[in-house]
Amino acid sequence: MIEIVKQPIDCEAVVRFVASPASGSLITFDGRVRDHTRGKRVTSLFYEAYEDMARNQMAAIRRQAMEQWPLTEVGIVHRVGQLEIGETSVFVAVSSPHRKEGFEACRFIIDTIKTSVPIWKKEFSEDGEFWVDGSHGTGSA
Repeated sequence: MIEIVKQPIDCEAVVRFVASPASGSLITFDGRVRDHTRGKRVTSLFYEAYEDMARNQMAAIRRQAMEQWPLTEVGIVHRVGQLEIGETSVFVAVSSPHRKEGFEACRFIIDTIKTSVPIWKKEFSEDGEFWVDGSHGTGSA
């Protein structure tokens, strides 16, 4: 499951997709829109992606994680468009026989998404709006 979506992410559907009787561990990362950054109040975010390339790169990250750790399954969903405070922007779920590998893989996946996938973030705040330097595809969420 590798998706870029415009609607709210169905985190439970991603969890159901990766769940397996062969897995003793199911690790998730739920990246959410927070109400502040760099000492400023954030009112909302806007994510934009080069969708085909982003999906391809997320699939490559999934394959790399599956090769590096003994995982059962991986699901990655990133949302684009306007997001409000508290909404999920990215959700990663990893199932594995043991927790150590699941945690390591989940961290690898989100860190690699943030530095290499062409997804960009615009922040809206009381001071205006601006594209975040170092956002997805060039390095943070």
